[in-house]
Amino acid sequence: MEILVMGPGCPKCNETAELVKKTAAEAGVEVQVQKVTDFQEMAKRGVFSTPAVVIGGQIKCVGRVPTKQEVQSWLK
Repeated sequence: MEILVMGPGCPKCNETAELVKKTAAEAGVEVQVQKVTDFQEMAKRGVFSTPAVVIGGQIKCVGRVPTKQEVQSWLK
């Protein structure tokens, strides 16, 4: 499963990427987390606030760090 974490590399963006990786590992789900820092790429996908999480082309979270429970629900 490919997961995009979008943001300029700020602490909240890094926290989001680590949360996704850790939660997936705990759930036994294999994921590839890709960080997207290009603002044009984010805008093309409809993301105008960061951090954002995109899974399967669908925006799951924008403008905040998701909760662990949210990430778990996305991985199912």
